[in-house]
Parts: sequence; C-alpha cells; structure tokens
Amino acid sequence: MSQASQAEKATAFRALHEGPATFLMPNAWDAGSAKILAGAGFEALGTTSVGIAALVGRPDYQWALSREEMLTACAGIAAAVPLPVSGDLEAGYGDAPEDCAETIRLSAEAGMVAGSIEDHSSDPDQPLYELPLAVERIRAAVEAAEATGLDYVLTARAECYLVGHDDPLAESIRRLNAYREAGAHCLYAPGQRTAEEIGSLVREVEGPINVVMGLAGSALTVAELQDLGVRRISIGGSLARACLGLIRRAAEEMATQGSFSFAEGQIANGELIKLFQDS
Repeated sequence: MSQASQAEKATAFRALHEGPATFLMPNAWDAGSAKILAGAGFEALGTTSVGIAALVGRPDYQWALSREEMLTACAGIAAAVPLPVSGDLEAGYGDAPEDCAETIRLSAEAGMVAGSIEDHSSDPDQPLYELPLAVERIRAAVEAAEATGLDYVLTARAECYLVGHDDPLAESIRRLNAYREAGAHCLYAPGQRTAEEIGSLVREVEGPINVVMGLAGSALTVAELQDLGVRRISIGGSLARACLGLIRRAAEEMATQGSFSFAEGQIANGELIKLFQDS
C-alpha cells in the first residue's frame, strides 16, 4: 500500500467519526472475510482478535497470539481491501504506555489507519488498569497515532462490562470521559445490551461512541442506534463465532446423521472465484 492511499483511507475514516451519520463497521478475520464484507458496500472494516486467534486454534486473550502474529494478520486484511481498516489491538501488548505507543506505530506500518486499546489488565486480582495508568496508556497511544502523520483514529476501550465491574455503566462513563480528555478519537465500552444503557453512555460521554452488536440479547437495529446518537457500530467477533458455530453444527450433523444440509447455504465455487478475482 502506498503512503498516499493509506493517508486517504485514514482521512476518510476520521471523517466518518466527525459526520452526523451512524456507520456500521463489521469485523473481518482474514482476507477472504474482508473481501466478502467489502463487497457488501461497507465504508470501513475492523479486525477481530477472536476470529484471528480462532484461525490458528487459539483462545482470544492478549498474548495468545504475539503482537507480531496479530499485526501480520491485520496487515493481510488491510492489504486485501480498498477500505479503511481499524485494528483490534487488544491492550496494546504490554502494561507500559510505551508498549501501547509502539503497538500503534507498528499497526500503522502494517496498513492500519485506526486501532483500539483496551484497559483490561489481564490481572485477575485487578482486571482494569488503575485510571491514572490507563489514561497515560491512551495518551501515549494518541501521541503515537499523531506521529504517524495520518489521520489515525485511536479508539479507547473501557472493559468494565466484560470484567464484571460492580457498576459498569458509571465506571465506563468515568473512564471514557478521561480517555477523551487524553485525546482518544472514539470511545467504546463493549457490553451494553439495552437502549437505556446505550442512551446514557451517549449522553454522558463526550465524543463519538462505538457500540458492538451481535452479542446475545442485543437486538437493536442500526436505525435505532442512530436515533440514540451512536456514531459507529461494530460486531466484534460475533460473525466469526457464527461461522464457527456453523462448522460445529455441520460437524455434528455429519457425524450423527450422515447428512449434509449445511451445504445449502454455501457460496458456489464459481461465484467465490469471481468475487475474489474482481476484488
């Protein structure tokens, strides 16, 4: 990818966050899934660490894949499509702010025009980084994003819902506002499932909000989320997990019934060849 085309993608992606419309950014896990999603007409894609880890049979948590392995996979996705791609960069592959900064720098080298940094510490006794350190990590990531020379979009994630915080909404609001003050361009607290929670988050947090759909019990539509003021919608690993669910159901059917009904939903080989040739 030329620097010019990457710069154009970055500028286009930043503009999506600054405009009035809500946009859907589905998450790919390899070049094939990225091309299929791009062919549907989306304006941008994200990556999913769940799907990327599953490709090599590993669980989804930081260090299950090395930073190099994750960025190599993200680079393949970015190179496969003409769209801006935002990388799922876990918790930055290290505790220190400098680790987050280096991950952002390397993600831009890999073709990303955006990336997210989590505040999940992976410490079971203290699953969230203390707020002062979490803020410094985001500030360092933002500075690294600015140093790329791109309109790189840094998404700051508050993992309060996912780690089982006692008051996840209030703590998410507190953290996301602090991350916005540190310079984050987009704010994300995965785990809300109701319009009431999402509406509160949008009202109480300064800055563009990303909401993840595809979780069990999250049945809101794009139109409903736009009415709530959500700027960006992602689907995380839900599509990758759905594909893995199909494999498991097909395996059970073949093993227990000796039948192949799963094949009815497949893409014809000729169509797949044409889709990948044309893209």
